[in-house]
Amino acid sequence: MALRVTVWTEIVAAMSLRTVILLIYCLLGTSLAMECREVPGRLKQIDAGVGQVFGVNENDRIYTLYGGTWTQLPGALKHVTVGPSGVWGVNRNNKIYKLVGADWALVGGLLKQVDAGGDQFVAGVNMNDNVYCLGRDPTIRYRGPGSPAPWNMLPGRLMYYSCGPNGCWGVNSAQNIYVRKGVTPAACKGNTDWQLISGKLVMIEVGTDGSVYGVNAGGDVYRRDGITAANPAGTAWTFLSMCGKCKHVSYDLGRLWLITKDDRIMECTV
Repeated sequence: MALRVTVWTEIVAAMSLRTVILLIYCLLGTSLAMECREVPGRLKQIDAGVGQVFGVNENDRIYTLYGGTWTQLPGALKHVTVGPSGVWGVNRNNKIYKLVGADWALVGGLLKQVDAGGDQFVAGVNMNDNVYCLGRDPTIRYRGPGSPAPWNMLPGRLMYYSCGPNGCWGVNSAQNIYVRKGVTPAACKGNTDWQLISGKLVMIEVGTDGSVYGVNAGGDVYRRDGITAANPAGTAWTFLSMCGKCKHVSYDLGRLWLITKDDRIMECTV
């Protein structure tokens, strides 16, 4: 017993009081809880990719995590994304921007949500739930309003869309989940129809490594298992138990980033 007390004392000494309280509460609630810590600050949306983390708060202020501290960027966005395609975002008027150097360059078109997780291409949905993608060449070479942005419209309608190395995932207004296969940098539309996946989600995100996580209407978080290049649809959903309810999730480099329904920021070890 003395050994257990000593170990627990060392753990407490190495953790903040808020983290300890959170961990105790989770362990009492369920043995399947993840180890999470609350990160200082408040955000309404977060995105992680290629070793970077970006987010926006309720006032549309843009932040990036640099050296463990949130650093504010100029401009105002309601949704921001970072990945192999760079840093992109959309504002309250659904105008699209790409971060070029230290400035936001306006991109032709209108989207309410954009995703930069594809293999050097971007994708997103507009205010009518129409789905679009922008191929690798115009994505990477985009430098400003004079650059072409030939968006490709996909069949179907989704309210959220996210891409990764093994395909793209989306959810529609009925909370149905779909995956699109055969997606490549040169053919961002893919070469197959939508495949319906069991379950219900309100948002979904694909990590740079192809990992897929989502949140349902009740604020529960799920991970898609069994995803490979040969089987982009995976095999099953795993419920990730944690404290509180979430509204947004993003994953990168072994860290799961969560935004709770009251805009708290959580970092969990996967």
